[in-house]
Amino acid sequence: MTHEQSILTAAGLTGVAGIVLGALGAHALEETLAARETAAAWDTAVRYHLFHTAALLAAGIWVRVEPGLRGVVPAAWCWVAGLLLFSGSLYALSLGAPAALGPVTPLGGLVFMLGWGWLITAAFRTGKKATREVPRVE
Repeated sequence: MTHEQSILTAAGLTGVAGIVLGALGAHALEETLAARETAAAWDTAVRYHLFHTAALLAAGIWVRVEPGLRGVVPAAWCWVAGLLLFSGSLYALSLGAPAALGPVTPLGGLVFMLGWGWLITAAFRTGKKATREVPRVE
């Protein structure tokens, strides 16, 4: 499987999971989250989950357009790790996981930021590689 296929597959899988988890929080788990007073944490997990799923989709497209560009692939895998650590820990904590899991959430946030840092490096590399001609539309 190519990097592009892997990233786009991850985007599809995390997208489906984000929608399912959002729906669970809004419907099936609504009373549980309200009783635990963790609905806001669940919503934050879903929001970051879906934002970074959209970023994964964009990264997969970018890799398709510029396959040799360095920086996009590590950014994408940082976002996948961030989803698991940040959103995953918030989901678990919202449902009553031990508080010892709490430090995992900011670690996931750091991994998200690392991914965005990789994306910044890719953006600067794009300008240096821009030697091909853009087709003219007439």
